[in-house]
Amino acid sequence: MCGIAAVHVLSAGTDPTPEQLTDPVATGEAMLARLRHRGPDGEGSVRTGPTWLGHARLSIVDVEGGAQPLGSPDGRCWAVVNGEVYNHDDLRGDLPGPFVTGSDSEMVRHVVAAHGGPGTALLRGMFAFCVAADDGSFVAARDPLGIKPLYWAPSDGYVAFASELVAFDVAARPRVEEFPPGHWWSPETGLVRYAHAPASTPELTDRDEALSLIRSTLVTAIRRRTMADAPVGVFLSGGLDSSLVAAVLAREAAGSGHRVPSFAAGTHDSPDLVAARAVADHLGLDHHERVYSDDDVAAALPAVVRSTESYEPSLIRSAVPNYLLAQTAAQHVKVVLTGEGADELFAGYDHMRSLDAAALAEELVRSVAGLHNLNLQRCDRVTMAHGLEARVPFLDLDVVALAQRIPIGWRLPGAEGQEKRILREAFGGWLPDDLLWRRKAQFGDGSGTTDVMARLARALAPGDDWQSVRLPGLPAARSREELGYQRVFAEHLGGIRADRVLGRFATA
Repeated sequence: MCGIAAVHVLSAGTDPTPEQLTDPVATGEAMLARLRHRGPDGEGSVRTGPTWLGHARLSIVDVEGGAQPLGSPDGRCWAVVNGEVYNHDDLRGDLPGPFVTGSDSEMVRHVVAAHGGPGTALLRGMFAFCVAADDGSFVAARDPLGIKPLYWAPSDGYVAFASELVAFDVAARPRVEEFPPGHWWSPETGLVRYAHAPASTPELTDRDEALSLIRSTLVTAIRRRTMADAPVGVFLSGGLDSSLVAAVLAREAAGSGHRVPSFAAGTHDSPDLVAARAVADHLGLDHHERVYSDDDVAAALPAVVRSTESYEPSLIRSAVPNYLLAQTAAQHVKVVLTGEGADELFAGYDHMRSLDAAALAEELVRSVAGLHNLNLQRCDRVTMAHGLEARVPFLDLDVVALAQRIPIGWRLPGAEGQEKRILREAFGGWLPDDLLWRRKAQFGDGSGTTDVMARLARALAPGDDWQSVRLPGLPAARSREELGYQRVFAEHLGGIRADRVLGRFATA
């Protein structure tokens, strides 16, 4: 939910140069204006001490009373939060209060007031936040996996924070960096890591116990993510991961008279559309489809590159159907659950098939750690571009910790080459076998988009000399297709240093 921005002046004795900062309020308000797509339901801002805080709101929890910034009753401490805190009810019982809203985000201010930056470790959910007080104290933090985005631009005189790169003006862009997941920051301490890889725990040895734990842990994670005072639906590709999320939601809604809204996208009769239709029919979902043409893909492509704030080809290919899908879903719901993260936890990708156990273990750790620059970035941006929030139950910390206890051998494809076999076994009977055991297709492939994108590549970067083109601040393009996306990226975010904000692939 939402977009946040903050400007914190570091010292009253420091005089920022004009190109660094002229007025923190004017600077912040301009940043917030560029984030309005993330929060179409309202916006607010406050100046407290040396800090300006701003918030563009997508109303999901405590729709009437949860407007941000969220302030203490005496008006001395304020918070802006992007995301959801799923354990906020538990925290209410552990913190002194007083509580003035029913918003989960209010717990962020209370946790920081009671425990400072280290209190971030008490929060369970997806979040990025800034908390400031009139005494000059300031804390910024991001969730352990980087599900919600946060960027910052440090300088000698001030530090600016925002949910998206586009918020920063041209003068600040050369300094912008990704705020690292699992960290909090204050001027006094600098960056502090609060989330670490789980301590080594014994691997499971009983396969039946593993199946039971996978099932119960994922069901609980999905239940947590139905927390909302607004309509909740599910993205449904017809593949295993989203189909399992849909199956759990359908069981949870059984007997209530409520049909879970589901959403699928693809070209006419593409494999994903056909499979999603079958899953939705079996589960009795309120199903919606976005059928698009080659022309729709071509028209959306520049907006997709700008929205995702990336030029990585595989990410853009999958982002196009996601973008069109989110556009349709936003007409019906404010929240969708997705299947992101399952492939990284349970070895669902084709390139993992040839790895031995040791190499696969290393690759799975690397894949989860890199999600914030790839699939999670795509997931956040294409949904928030339409004022829609995506939640990712497979990346619940309990699910992640459980996956690490499952022996690598159990996550390797079986003799028949079927990926994610143990996850499929755990939900035997929840879906018909032909749906439960359907082979994986990448979203861009299954939706029919990859072929369309290939045909657009030459138009994106015409000429035979594309390999000699190098755009400022960006690495050499690895393909004609990538160069085309880089051109859109550079036009939209000129001055951004790709190596500071886009992760490992940006310097490949």
